Amino acid sequence: MKNQETLKKNKTKIIAFAAMMAALSNILSMPPFIIPITIVSFQSEIHFTQIPIFIASILAGSWAGLLTGAVGGLYMSLVVPFIPFIVGGLALLGFSAGLFAKRLKLRPFFSSILAWCVQAPYVFVTDYIWFTSFKLMPPAGAMATVLTILAKLTVEIIVAAALTEIVVPFIKRAGLTF
Repeated sequence: MKNQETLKKNKTKIIAFAAMMAALSNILSMPPFIIPITIVSFQSEIHFTQIPIFIASILAGSWAGLLTGAVGGLYMSLVVPFIPFIVGGLALLGFSAGLFAKRLKLRPFFSSILAWCVQAPYVFVTDYIWFTSFKLMPPAGAMATVLTILAKLTVEIIVAAALTEIVVPFIKRAGLTF
């Protein structure tokens, strides 16, 4: 009976932590936490919504990462009207990072980078199909746009992975474990 109570408390703790990280993820995708950039004629923003997703997945597991990514991408999926696939991509990112961290016992940085290697093809395919299927742009323009998005996201992921590598040990030392 005591094990069931402990398991139930742990699940509740994980869900609460994932919800808190999802809220933080949404906040980090809003002004003033975004940095506007221009790459040639491509207007975009650098954001760090991935940091809480990585933290949740590495500390609480792949399902917490999936939940954090899905809920943590809601704001961006509403404000970036031409790409409705953000929620799925961030959920995949969170799940993958947790899987690599727990199953392969990788450090946060490497778990996060490998998770991006899983998410990047998803971003490529969904964005390219979206841009070309709805006649938003010709195939060559769609390819250039998608490759620019991937380059921008790669920079975001590397920075987010490095910051996660720094932050996770402090969180563990503070006693937050699952």
